[in-house]
Amino acid sequence: MNKTIADIISRRSIRQFKPDPVPEELLDQVIEAGLFAASGKNHQSSVIIAVTDPATIRRLAEANRVIWGKPEGVDPFFGAPAVLVVLDKADWRNRVYDGSLVMGNLMLAAHALGLGSCWVHRAKEEFELPEFKELLPSLGLEGEYEGIGHCVIGWPAVPNPDPLPRKEGRVFKIK
Repeated sequence: MNKTIADIISRRSIRQFKPDPVPEELLDQVIEAGLFAASGKNHQSSVIIAVTDPATIRRLAEANRVIWGKPEGVDPFFGAPAVLVVLDKADWRNRVYDGSLVMGNLMLAAHALGLGSCWVHRAKEEFELPEFKELLPSLGLEGEYEGIGHCVIGWPAVPNPDPLPRKEGRVFKIK
């Protein structure tokens, strides 16, 4: 089987990470793969905020937990040592689609490099909060952005789960 297709079929969400940092050169490869995601009209308006600073990850995770409505002590980022936040221009009509393609590329690239990843929601709500909205200009991002998702990344602390059976009746052919 083709390696790319094998990686697509074998990738699973990882929800338990080792605390070991991800080498920057691996993170850069994952990010580059994300930047090469397809985008409507080649707009390329999705941006990636790479967070490896533990204090910032804790702030993001705490805001995410509160938005999610989970009790204290729940870590929505599963102990991941890196978080790649994907945002897109709020006024771009394809922002959710384009950002979702970036997220998919990030997760597949992480898997291809032996890393684990998981898509964590609530980035939209997080980046509507003043503390995170105000972070964007400090990074050089001007204008309004909408959070699409967090790709949490790290070394898996658990084996890659077996795939669940695929549901039947999801393919229709017109010949």
